[in-house]
Amino acid sequence: MNEVVQRQSQLPADHLLRIEHVTKRFLGLTALKNVSFSIKRGQIKALIGPNGAGKTTLLNVISGILTPDEGHLYCKNRDLLTMKPHQIAGLGISRTFQLVRLFTTNNATVLDNLLMGAHLKLKPSVTKSLFLRASIKKQEKNVRETACRTLNFVGLEWAKDYLPSALSFGNKRLLEIARALMADPDLLLLDEPASGLNDAEVEEFRKLLLSIKEKGLTILLVEHNMKLVMDIADEIIVLEFGQKLAEGSCEDICSDRRVIEAYLGSDYSKAGDRNS
Repeated sequence: MNEVVQRQSQLPADHLLRIEHVTKRFLGLTALKNVSFSIKRGQIKALIGPNGAGKTTLLNVISGILTPDEGHLYCKNRDLLTMKPHQIAGLGISRTFQLVRLFTTNNATVLDNLLMGAHLKLKPSVTKSLFLRASIKKQEKNVRETACRTLNFVGLEWAKDYLPSALSFGNKRLLEIARALMADPDLLLLDEPASGLNDAEVEEFRKLLLSIKEKGLTILLVEHNMKLVMDIADEIIVLEFGQKLAEGSCEDICSDRRVIEAYLGSDYSKAGDRNS
């Protein structure tokens, strides 16, 4: 217990998440090896690297879907390794996935999807169900109003009564973001959210992510669209074969010869390469 408290006390006040020496293996294959970094409150941090570099695995570890074989993870001075996925979500960490996952059972609408995103707030006890019905109804009303405001925020207010299947792929991506926001998170984990979007949709998505940042939220973004990453990221982490290859500002990453050779290509090469 003393070790946990001591480690927690090392988290700076302006940092929301800290990853320490995380390693994850699958049947002898090392997906992550000794990965360490932290994320400051209110920043957009991008996680880039080739396919198979371990980016999604890292998001799964942070959200509690996977347990690392080694290392530590802390958010708000809480040890994430002692928590289950729903507890981590309740702490303020919300995420999206590479493949869009929306609720369609029983003809669930766009609005229904957002209400399900607020499920952590809508779990009244038996006592409340019996004796505080008016309070519960008010709570449900407030959540519905929040859902409508969130749809308006992402530009989907017109689709609240639609079935998700009726939406374009780009709008499904927006719906997934909106649902993640309904959990009132402090940290958003976004796994390739611009994948499959056309240039116009990516531009609208860029504006949305910056608007989310303006609300004070922190974002950890896994993304292959380097133009988007370079436009919005405050800092970038590069993974290669499960290890951290580099970390720094966009300018630092673009001028790092190791990153250029491993992932970016010569288009991102700049004068003054710090490793030349």
